Amino acid sequence: MKLLIKALTRFIAGIVLIGALLFLPAGSFFYPNAWLFMGLLFIPMAAVGTVILVKAPSLLEKRLNAKEGQKTQRAVVAASGLLFVLGFIVAGLDFRFGWSDMQTWTVAAASAVLLISYALYAEVMRENAYLSRTVEVQEGQRVIDRGLYGIVRHPMYAVTVWLFLSIPLVLGSFWSLLCFLPYVGIIAVRAVNEEKVLKEGLEGYEEYMWRVRYRLLPFIW
Repeated sequence: MKLLIKALTRFIAGIVLIGALLFLPAGSFFYPNAWLFMGLLFIPMAAVGTVILVKAPSLLEKRLNAKEGQKTQRAVVAASGLLFVLGFIVAGLDFRFGWSDMQTWTVAAASAVLLISYALYAEVMRENAYLSRTVEVQEGQRVIDRGLYGIVRHPMYAVTVWLFLSIPLVLGSFWSLLCFLPYVGIIAVRAVNEEKVLKEGLEGYEEYMWRVRYRLLPFIW
């Protein structure tokens, strides 16, 4: 029950915060793209969260723990949060002042990418029971090299790149996309730093790095 209350509190706070960041700059609740985005984000989130709460509550507890211990990772989290706040505010202002003229098919394609990314996000969580929002080596942790982890070393980060870059397009804002683009560099820094931690503290991780050569994008990086 304590975990359920904590999860619901975070969920409702997320809805309120993102709603405020979008609708206040937009100057209106009649912002269809914002409602579309919130539906695409929070409905699957509620469904996945419910399944995890029932089947893997320990994983949900790890995902709710966002307190980073490492200085580099704290900087990464802070920079990411700043980008998202800026990106949502710019999207709302874009709607209010009509800066972007985005085609419906672009919004539809971005919505599909967001949903596919979220499905892959759920698959990564299914494959890796050690998945935490903080960079750490857990007691009894072992290297996961099956499924998506057999393609790239950081499938969660790879998926979030596609997910987060689709958000401004769902919101109908090219200017917001410019705010979200630096996230690619930020997540690259996080991945490199995480590998350093895992290589030093997780047995077999260095060998895994030799077997799976790419971090985020096959044949590229």
